[in-house]
Amino acid sequence: MLSFVAQRVAKGVIVLLAIVVLNFFLIRLAPGDPAVVMAGEAGASDQIFVQQLREKFGLDKPLPEQLFIYVKGIATLDLGFSFRQQAPVSKLILERLPATLLLTLTAFTISLMLGVLFGTFAARFAGTFLDTAITVFALIFYAMPIFWVALMGILLFSVTMEWLPSFGYETVGANLTGLAHVIDVAKHLIMPAMTLGLFFMATYTRMTRASMLEVKRLDFVKTARAKGLSDAVIQRRHVLRNALLPVVTLAGVHSGTLIGGAVITETVFAWPGIGRLMYDALLQRDYNLLLGVFVICSAMVLIFNLITDLVYRLVDPRIEYAT
Repeated sequence: MLSFVAQRVAKGVIVLLAIVVLNFFLIRLAPGDPAVVMAGEAGASDQIFVQQLREKFGLDKPLPEQLFIYVKGIATLDLGFSFRQQAPVSKLILERLPATLLLTLTAFTISLMLGVLFGTFAARFAGTFLDTAITVFALIFYAMPIFWVALMGILLFSVTMEWLPSFGYETVGANLTGLAHVIDVAKHLIMPAMTLGLFFMATYTRMTRASMLEVKRLDFVKTARAKGLSDAVIQRRHVLRNALLPVVTLAGVHSGTLIGGAVITETVFAWPGIGRLMYDALLQRDYNLLLGVFVICSAMVLIFNLITDLVYRLVDPRIEYAT
């Protein structure tokens, strides 16, 4: 197992390096000059001041040299300096990362648990009204854009019913501590997490249903029935466990999509995570901050994929760790 993890980490580092190089050139070759933007914000747009800014932030060097300096900095956990925020990129990301992890992990847990639950019921009662209702419910949330679900949630639960807060991580100026602060954060988390989770829940529901119906037709399930095992035992011990492997695979693939969806969700709900930070950096042409967020998000996706590979072994012990 340790050898498998070491090899996957080594491959992940190579993939991460390739992503860094690709994103570096894509962002650097995009239209616009951050030095001109900063000079304009400072109220001085003459070329001498712009050139001084380029020299200060290393933007006057050739692109290959800039790339080498940046990759060297990443190796020492230095993601550079934010032009706009006037602070180290690492510091800005670490301030926002907990909020994003809280949102994405909560949304992932909600989507996976509800998706497997609904998919199991749909497969158990295939062809009935319950199966049709669950399928229609899943298709509706799969087809609806995340931002639309978010806006409808705000309109219904915040504006109309006034049950939940519509934006932010916590109540501004409340200065709550202890359990009261945890409850306040949880109330702010419900709508963003449900908005992000419902889309993926629909996908897991459909995948679980299809996978369980396929497994139920296999010979070992027929053998279990012939031995006199109850239907509940067969569903739980044999069908569901074997049907989860495609769902686990899909969950690993969705790790990147989940982070992408967090950008939209955090923007709509003003959730102070790295998705919102990336959106602001893109509008402000803050190259270093944008690259730093890309690096962290890419590393998170690689970590999630590694965890997915390890979960395979728990779901199906027949799978061996391969190089």
